[in-house]
Amino acid sequence: MAKPGRPGAAKGGKGPTKGTGGKNKRSLEGRGPTPKAEDRAWHPAGKRKAAAERYAAAGGKGAPGQRPGGPSRAPKAKAGDDTENVTGRNSVLEALRAKIPATAFYIAQRVEMDDRVKEMLSIATNRGIPVMEVTRPELDRMAGFDGVHQGVALKVPPYEYAHPQDLLEEIIDRGATPLLVALDGITDPRNLGAIIRSTAAFGGQGLIIPQRRSAGVNSAAWKTSAGAAARVPVAMASNLTTTLKEFKKQGVFVLGLDGGGDVSLPALELADRPVLIVVGSEGKGLSRLVTETCDQIVSIPISAATESLNAGIAASVALYQVATIRAAAE
Repeated sequence: MAKPGRPGAAKGGKGPTKGTGGKNKRSLEGRGPTPKAEDRAWHPAGKRKAAAERYAAAGGKGAPGQRPGGPSRAPKAKAGDDTENVTGRNSVLEALRAKIPATAFYIAQRVEMDDRVKEMLSIATNRGIPVMEVTRPELDRMAGFDGVHQGVALKVPPYEYAHPQDLLEEIIDRGATPLLVALDGITDPRNLGAIIRSTAAFGGQGLIIPQRRSAGVNSAAWKTSAGAAARVPVAMASNLTTTLKEFKKQGVFVLGLDGGGDVSLPALELADRPVLIVVGSEGKGLSRLVTETCDQIVSIPISAATESLNAGIAASVALYQVATIRAAAE
């Protein structure tokens, strides 16, 4: 008669049982080192390797993924990619005309071909910029929230800011009377883009933004500038107040825009001199240190029913007034 087993003891003979302890010796030896990603046919890296091998076997004609006689498909952006996507027909065309070192030109499938698109394709082809055909949803993603791409986009490297002193010296060397704009606390890139556009429209030679607490020249600023960002340089100052003081030493009059200014814009008498117009944020206006540094605080007369003007509009009005006075003095 068999003795009853201990509670919890395993039953059965010497053969394999459930659990790892019952595996045979071969099972315990493991499967060896894990193959590299590129050696696994199902892995994306393996698929890229196979495509590259087919590309090499074909004699290297056309880039991998290239459609015969047409543009290639756009690759997915890599993590950490710090390039910018300029979108919109005017912005892209101006960037191409200005010979911005673009790395790819994207065009929507079945895009409506007008003279601008034809010129973009011509410039991109002549400069050897890869032309990528993408779907409109892909362009929507590249353009970002509420972006309007009009069927085209251009990938450009991060914006290269000028040095404020270099910008001023270049203007003086050309024999021009400086007309510059500085931004104090403007954090909306669309406002920056609008001011870049107005600066170009009214004969300004450049902008200065502070290194901290300021919008930078990104895709939104490019788009709003309607291509003017390709023509008007933007300088970055490590300290805006210090830069303004240095400019004053070199004969530049610093004018701050503020609703409570002591000088009304129509009565401005310094417009024909070297001028730098400082625009503050809508909410806080000019900072205290910048206000104390300005030669004059200028106000724009507006209706009492309107509390204030958008920063971009205020800059446009001031630039127009300066341009008008200078034109009359010529």
